This record gives sequence, structure tokens and C-alpha cells, in this order.
Amino acid sequence: MSTGDLLNIHPIELKFPFELRKQSSCSMQLTNKSDKYVAFKVKTTNPKKYCVRPNTGIVMPGSTCSVTVTMQAQKESPPDMQCKDKFLLQSVVAPDGTTTNKITSEMFNKEGDKVVEEFKLRVVYIPANPPSPVPEESDEGSSPPRPSVLENGYQDSSLLDAVSRTLEEPKEKSFETWSLISRLTEEKTSALQQNQKLQHELELMRKQISKKHAGGVSLLVAFLIGLFGILVGYIFK
Repeated sequence: MSTGDLLNIHPIELKFPFELRKQSSCSMQLTNKSDKYVAFKVKTTNPKKYCVRPNTGIVMPGSTCSVTVTMQAQKESPPDMQCKDKFLLQSVVAPDGTTTNKITSEMFNKEGDKVVEEFKLRVVYIPANPPSPVPEESDEGSSPPRPSVLENGYQDSSLLDAVSRTLEEPKEKSFETWSLISRLTEEKTSALQQNQKLQHELELMRKQISKKHAGGVSLLVAFLIGLFGILVGYIFK
């Protein structure tokens, strides 16, 4: 926190989570520690890159004003994630009852005995997705990771439960999927076997019908031949 005669500023560094092609924002709190109206103005060395809302305003006695700074989406990462951009916050005593729309640039000119407080704030980029910390190996060799313990000595059971559920859920889903595939495979095999059995029975029935039909024709022919013989014998008798 930076402290002047008029305003307390927090934080004194503008930290932006940096990710390519995505906007990023941070905010700072301005607290009026005096018993007077204080006008402020925010400037930057790179106005095309940042948007400040509000960039000017009035902080009444004992009150706090929040200022949001938005960084436009960037196409390239700066070398070593270092940023040279700077912000300047100016503050000055304003007449009682002054509103934001009455603030002018001349109010921040250093003339005569007028006191204009100025604070410089630097920009810091932080990774949007910081890497997970890797436990260091001890001199005696690597040891298995120990569960996290709270300051009062009790194990963080809720975290362990969450991890256990996360590890068990995929196994349960995988087992259910495998059971379904196995059951469908068995049903398909059973259906194929049943189909083959029906086809075999149908073929046997077709052969039996063919044999019966052939036998019936043979008997009819023999009967007709016999009847014809009797008639011939009767005529020439």
C-alpha cells in the first residue's frame, strides 16, 4: 500500500494475468484519508494498450473508490514476461461538492502553492496458468508424497475424498461400459446360434416334405399303371 497525504493506494503494482489473445484486468483501491474532496487522474505510458475506468474521479472524505485497468489482448509475449509500461496516479484537493464531470486537466497543473501528489505504478505480468509445484527430492532419496495436513494437525479429508472420487469414477464408468459390451456380444452370439439352428431345422423339414411329395407321386403312378393294366386285360379278354 502506498500512502500520501491525500490517498492510500492499494496495490502499488498492477498485476495482469497474461495469456495471448485474451484481455486481462486488475483493480486498485483509492482511499481518501483526508477530510477534503480529492480529485484523481490516471495516466499511462501506453494508452492504446490499456483502458482505465474511471480514469478520473472524485473520492469523498473517508470513502474508497475502485479503479479497473483492462489490458487489451496481446498477440505476442514480451521477452522474459517483463513489461516496461508505467502508470501515473495524480491526486489533488478539490472544492467541496465537486463532481466528476467538473474535473479539468488544469486542476492537476503544478502552479504556485498547489500540491499535486503523484504515484508511479509499474505493470507486472503473471502467468495465467502457473505450473503445478513439483516436490523436491530429499538427500536421502525420493520419498512417497504425503497427504496434506492442516495447521491444526488434522488431515484434509475433504481433499482426499475428492481425489478418491475422481480416481474411482473413471474405473466405475469403464467397468459399466465393458459389462454392456460383453452383454451385447453374448446376445449377438446367441442370436446367431439360434438363427443357424432354425435354418438347419428348416432345411430338414424341406427335405422331408420333398421325400413325402416324391413318395406320393410314385404311388399314384403305380396305381394308374395297375389300373391301366386291368382295363387292357379286360378289353382283350
